[in-house]
Amino acid sequence: MNVRQLRAFVAVAQALSFAQACERLHLSQPALSLTIKSLEQDLGGALLARTTRSVSLTPEGETLLPLARRLLADWDNAEELLRQRFTLQRGNVAIAAMPSFAGNLLPDALRVFRDRHPQVNVTVHDVINEQVLEMVQHRRVELGVGFEPHAHSVLQFTPLLLDRFVAVVARGSALAERAEITWQQLLDEDFIALQRPSAVRLLLEQSILEQHGRLTVAFESHQLSTIGRMVASGLGVSAVPSICQGQMHELGACCVALKSPGIERQIGLLSLPEHKLSAAAQALKEVLIHYPWAVPGSIA
Repeated sequence: MNVRQLRAFVAVAQALSFAQACERLHLSQPALSLTIKSLEQDLGGALLARTTRSVSLTPEGETLLPLARRLLADWDNAEELLRQRFTLQRGNVAIAAMPSFAGNLLPDALRVFRDRHPQVNVTVHDVINEQVLEMVQHRRVELGVGFEPHAHSVLQFTPLLLDRFVAVVARGSALAERAEITWQQLLDEDFIALQRPSAVRLLLEQSILEQHGRLTVAFESHQLSTIGRMVASGLGVSAVPSICQGQMHELGACCVALKSPGIERQIGLLSLPEHKLSAAAQALKEVLIHYPWAVPGSIA
């Protein structure tokens, strides 16, 4: 039993006329008769009682008619739903992004996506970099944005921008007056860091270990916004990705170029190479790849 057979049966059953059903379905009468006959053969008995003057439903035909109508309605609804999703008239897509990106750069790109596809719902999970990798790998989201993973990662990485770390200091401090500062000058102050297992924290520790030894931390927090407020209040200094500069300025802190060593890392799009993206996820991926990324409040 297939959709074509059901449509033919319902058309005849509703009109009780092969001629009228042929007009509705744009079929010849022999073709319609053959379709009905094949349906009856598949099901094992007559569904229509036909004479030279009339057409009527058999008891089995009476049983099938409401079922066939519901099946066709469900089929049409499913067909329309998928058509709308493929044409992005509706749909859903989930993306995971580390907070520094989700809170500073992603909203502008999502505005572009929303303008193009206003009926597609987007869910953003702002989680630490390690959770971004995990959510993509376990297919809890289709796309992620984070730091470039290690060489043996199963994830596909598409670079979006190269981010350089900057120092975060209180606006009234002597360090805020400098054009750039060294790590040694920064580490002479109380240091405020993201808590482990933050990728930012681990990257900073690894990058300065050779020249400056282990990172000594006075304060820790899970949130960049808390770190910005702590620095602005004069509790210490920090270092964050440059994409957070706008956020740090809004929180009352000041960002200064940082050297010796300069620390930078690629930020990009993460996905599973063997996983076929939905139409909505593919459209979002195209926006993110081609968006002209620029770090807000960049230090010259």
